[in-house]
Amino acid sequence: MSSPLITPTRLQLAPDMPICQQDLPLDRYDEAFLPYAEEYLSLPNRTPETVLPWLDGYALPAIEHFGDSLLLLAHFYMGGEIVKLVERYGGAVADSYVLALQARSQPEKTVIVESAVHFMAESVSILASDDQAVWITNPRAGCTMEMMAKDWMVNPLAQQLIDRYGDLLATVAYMNTSGQLKALAGRTGGAVCTSSNAHHIVKATLQSTGKVFFVPDEHLGRNTAHRLGIDPARIAVLPDPRSLPRDFALADLPGGLDRLDRAQMILWGGFCGVHTVFTTEHVAWWHDHGWEVHVHPECPLEVVLAADGAGSTKYLWSLINTAPQGARLAIGTEGHFVQNAIDHGAARGVEVRHLADIPGAVAAGCGCATMSRNDPPHLAGMLDLLRRGEAPELNRVLPGDHIDEHTGVRTRLDASNRNALVQDASVAMQRMIDITERVEAGD
Repeated sequence: MSSPLITPTRLQLAPDMPICQQDLPLDRYDEAFLPYAEEYLSLPNRTPETVLPWLDGYALPAIEHFGDSLLLLAHFYMGGEIVKLVERYGGAVADSYVLALQARSQPEKTVIVESAVHFMAESVSILASDDQAVWITNPRAGCTMEMMAKDWMVNPLAQQLIDRYGDLLATVAYMNTSGQLKALAGRTGGAVCTSSNAHHIVKATLQSTGKVFFVPDEHLGRNTAHRLGIDPARIAVLPDPRSLPRDFALADLPGGLDRLDRAQMILWGGFCGVHTVFTTEHVAWWHDHGWEVHVHPECPLEVVLAADGAGSTKYLWSLINTAPQGARLAIGTEGHFVQNAIDHGAARGVEVRHLADIPGAVAAGCGCATMSRNDPPHLAGMLDLLRRGEAPELNRVLPGDHIDEHTGVRTRLDASNRNALVQDASVAMQRMIDITERVEAGD
């Protein structure tokens, strides 16, 4: 069932491995998933010997029912139990770039079930054909960075930028955005990017425009600018969106319009709470103890510069896979990923630790809590309900859907507006694909 684009993680289900790091209370499950949650919570323990027979009872009939039309997907940041369970049932685990391509690269997969956050499932659906249905195991699984850059927050300032700079400005939308912002990138001559290709995308975009509006991650934006040799004086950062007044005018920005006029990159002020816990003190402690340090580029610039290397989840996982025996690696990224890397590294004779796991650290092992809302009961329920033809429409992901991560209330575009969004967002995503493939081909 896996795509040839995806290399298996090779993670193993150990006999005594706890299947779930955190059990959700019953009031976190929508009504259709309550029976599965109640059964799961009544199991005597969370080890594979107990959980797998229970999950097999739902997953295997669904796999038999759908056959080759079923595709299970998960992101590297999912907790170890989901990553390993999705692979156990023939699914695939990857970073956000590769996940986004799965529907297009496998047109025979008409039932796509993703255990990840909503923007990732929406990205798959933007590139999906009409006969491919994308489902998310828990629609409330969101991204705190994406939540700091909702379209109603970004669009008023984006329009001010467009009014001032016109065709000189293009939006580069990180994958961690809604389809609405990917569509903004498409309309303005920009593109989507990921942490692995951001420098290629921004470089190519600047070659055709004078300015890039980079949304939503300030830190990936700064790291990309530094990698491209952009003068810090030619970077403008918009205020923290959590305190941004709805009537904020660009002229109110510190430095005013002159600063914006000089800027090559204008950065939205969002960030990832998981990656901003890391400091240069963390890096120095591990260096002092003889370890290599590698981090994700959503970390602050000073942390990236202090580390031995920085890159996407694909980069970090490949590092674990290729490190020689005896290597000692401190990794600065999402906690579930690092725990998986610790387990996988140990099997290869490679020591891996979480970068913040040092004496006196406050936020050691911080993981993405919203992504962890995808758990075994949601996976079991989603597969069983699909097989029975009773899957809740709330779990179906269409381009332009907006889900309130707290209440679970969904707002859905009408067909006309959804088609317009898909057209614009697909342009931005295709530009990303074209640039990335040209770079990989050496052109």
